[in-house]
Amino acid sequence: MSTVLITGAARGLGLEFTKQYAARDWKVLACARKPDALKDLKGEIGYHALDVTDFKAVKALARKLSGEAIDVLVCNAGISGERGDSAQTLGALDPALWRKVFEVNTLAPLMMAESFADHVARSQQRKLIAITSILGSIANNNGGRYIYRASKTALNMEWSCLAKDLASKGVICVALHPGWVQTDMGGSAAPLTIGQSVPAMVKVIEGLKPSDNGRYLQYDGAELPW
Repeated sequence: MSTVLITGAARGLGLEFTKQYAARDWKVLACARKPDALKDLKGEIGYHALDVTDFKAVKALARKLSGEAIDVLVCNAGISGERGDSAQTLGALDPALWRKVFEVNTLAPLMMAESFADHVARSQQRKLIAITSILGSIANNNGGRYIYRASKTALNMEWSCLAKDLASKGVICVALHPGWVQTDMGGSAAPLTIGQSVPAMVKVIEGLKPSDNGRYLQYDGAELPW
């Protein structure tokens, strides 16, 4: 049986990832600050209360799961900052919000990768996935959203580094953009539903090969410019 670990698993994209993999008869390690919302789901799902910015807790969970071989690690947990971008424009930048967004979107995924790299490396599939955003692309940038964009650009760089540093272990590191999706973060105007985005991403993840290591892709497998 294949195993997936998902952060931010109790709502939005993370919840749908959990449902999709459980329906495929995977063993799911579902991590969330409040995992109670997952307990009525069917399938082999292990629930773990985890705040990804509690780095001692991340390390403790890695030790607890030391016997697991994790085929796919999906670093999904993330935040956008304040709605309306009022604190993400020149003249109104909020340093405290910068620290919060970077801690969740940038530092936490790297700490997850560091803590669970060996779990992934000992598996059969060896896939390390960061849920990023096209807004992290420097080449495709129309300005604004300073905090969120910068946090995802930094995340992309981390995954590019991991692709090189973990290549000798056969780990496939991919930064994956879910599209603009109708979630709490994406809003109701987004063109994609969760039910369209997540199954497409699962399909992309399923098809990843060693030659895909270090790529920056969107939900349908299309290449994105760094």
